Amino acid sequence: MAQPSSHDAAGQGVSVDGATTRLPAEERGGPGHPCRAPDPRDLAAQFEDEKPGRTLTGRVGLLVTGTTVAIALFTLVQAFRPLAQGSKYYLIIFLAGVLPIVFLAYPSGLRPLRRTATGAPTGDGGDARADRGRPTAADWLLAAAALVTCLYPVLPFALGDGGGGYDAFLDRQGLLAGPDVVMGTVLLLLLLEACRRTTGWILPAVCLAFLGYGYYGGLLPQGWPVAHAGLDFDQLVDAFYNSDSGFYGTPLDVAATYIVLFTIYGAVLDLSGAGRFFVELSAAAFRRSRTAAGRTAVASGFLLGTVSGSGAATTVSIGAVTWPILRRAGYPAERAGGMLAAAGVGAILSPPTLGAAAFIIAEYLGVSYLQVLGWATVPTILYYLGILLSVEIDARRSGVRPVVIDAGSAGRLLLRFGYHFLSLFVIIGLLAVGASATRAVVAATVLAAALSFLDRRHRLTPPRLVAALSAGVRGVLAVSAVCAAAGIITATTTRTGLGPQAAALLVGGAQALASDPTVVLALTALLAAVALSLLGLAVPVTASFVIGWVIIGPALLHLGVAAPAAAMFVFYFAVLSEVSPPTALAAVAAAAVTGGRLVPTMWQTLRYALPAYLIPIAFVLTPTGLGLLGIGGPGRIAAAGLASALGVAVLAVAAGGWLPGVGPAGVPERICGALAGLALLWLEPVPVAAGVLLAAATVAGVLVRRGSAGRTGGPTTTPGEDDK
Repeated sequence: MAQPSSHDAAGQGVSVDGATTRLPAEERGGPGHPCRAPDPRDLAAQFEDEKPGRTLTGRVGLLVTGTTVAIALFTLVQAFRPLAQGSKYYLIIFLAGVLPIVFLAYPSGLRPLRRTATGAPTGDGGDARADRGRPTAADWLLAAAALVTCLYPVLPFALGDGGGGYDAFLDRQGLLAGPDVVMGTVLLLLLLEACRRTTGWILPAVCLAFLGYGYYGGLLPQGWPVAHAGLDFDQLVDAFYNSDSGFYGTPLDVAATYIVLFTIYGAVLDLSGAGRFFVELSAAAFRRSRTAAGRTAVASGFLLGTVSGSGAATTVSIGAVTWPILRRAGYPAERAGGMLAAAGVGAILSPPTLGAAAFIIAEYLGVSYLQVLGWATVPTILYYLGILLSVEIDARRSGVRPVVIDAGSAGRLLLRFGYHFLSLFVIIGLLAVGASATRAVVAATVLAAALSFLDRRHRLTPPRLVAALSAGVRGVLAVSAVCAAAGIITATTTRTGLGPQAAALLVGGAQALASDPTVVLALTALLAAVALSLLGLAVPVTASFVIGWVIIGPALLHLGVAAPAAAMFVFYFAVLSEVSPPTALAAVAAAAVTGGRLVPTMWQTLRYALPAYLIPIAFVLTPTGLGLLGIGGPGRIAAAGLASALGVAVLAVAAGGWLPGVGPAGVPERICGALAGLALLWLEPVPVAAGVLLAAATVAGVLVRRGSAGRTGGPTTTPGEDDK
């Protein structure tokens, strides 16, 4: 999704003092500094799920800009005047618009063969960036092939025994003609190549594995749980090309209906200056706090995340501005990087703009997007509560120096630029009164564009509006390719019955270890969490959610987990791949910003993001856990929220080794706190009561330790800890 960037705010409007000396522009990487940091947008592109695309100029740039703007206008109109032929017809046109642009906007990345003096090819490879500048002849050929194969189902003329228009194409469902199979095969290959260009080799390999399973699964021993009768190639192409679960299934429908509109909205909001305002507001809100540096980083991540929906990009955006502040305050590079990465990943978990998978949840479960936002609200609060507590603990345990942030008054900023929040409120308000998500975001986009004229520096003049529309569509190119290719996975799973079979294997593995239903559910959740985390290391979040839902979702549903809890469980662990070693894209991006060591940065990120790993397990284990999703009466929601908040707090103490306001926690207290936190997240009366007692014992132990240290004359606080 489009990522609002605060790079234009770096070094502007937020100045930093250490003890008494103002942080100079040169130390912030300002203009003229020989080691000035790269543009955050360029840096973010290196750590996104998608690869960086070409910067197109000249006539090719004009062609792509014109096409993307036309697609943007088409999608905006579609939100209010849908095509009479139906949603699948719209998806065909949409894919025909975006897929050719993928081959023009993204280089192949293949290293061309060089030849020796005798003319023999060598694997030397040359420069992989050779085709970065402008599209090659092969790119134009692939783009033309993509246009033809995508439009083939709706072209009104016959092609042998195929073609003949949209209705004729649908009539041949289940019995494709020869040209249909050829076109479907070509589109299959083009989508795999588009995914390779935008996300790398792994997702195409996964799709090919599912394709191979669909074709060769009939050769497996029929006694195996995953064996099936087998599908011939024509049947597979029909499932991909001419069914509602293939290329034109729910994932692409979500990309073309929701995600593209939210990326356009994010681009408009970005160019209107909202990103800069959010960072400056965060700095102003905490400028007099002792932990101003850490709080500013966390608050910036949350505010940018409300419109970003991208973890790595938000990490880089807030890091470009707040890392100099954190460094001056005395944060080690690895600890600051962990904080930035955890705060950035919260962007995908924060309403009102969650990651792309959240829209798929709404479609799969047949609920409004507002309900999905409601399910995400309490977990988001708990997630940021954990990060903020860790920030407070770090500040006291590590003796972080006070930093004065000269960012002006928060009240004045709100009065002058608070209108940037209005479009967010419009989305929530329109969803609350029953408007569709598409119409709500279009209205918010129009409002954000109109409000941009209140700031002379960020007015959306016609050229800037064109840039925003084009950037919005370019931001959804990779997601569209991934969502269309995900149809290979969903269609194969549907046709072969793999979902229930894999679910039976997962549940069977848990039942082999225990017989108690509660323990079986807990083991299944743990196995599912591990499987989803490993899956997320290999494929983008959207694809990870789709695969996880069709394979792991049925296992949770079979054990009685409510559909919302199962879907959000899969969603959270798909997202957490961005902070899970060894890939941890957000942590890698944060380390690139801070210059810290990569592995320690990843471990620090895990410490900050700990609540995000535990809360999803909490809401699938017990009915009371549904209160964390806002499901149930006020009593259930309050009980679940309070118990979980206490659990998150004692886990932060256990992980950080410090009880704010008291002093350091020793190993016994940290172990006791960890057990208390785990018990409190098992939302049943007996475990919660035990957790409360263990939490009280943790506090008592820290108090006793402090008293003993005071009697022996030892230090009870770290430098500056008394300045709270």
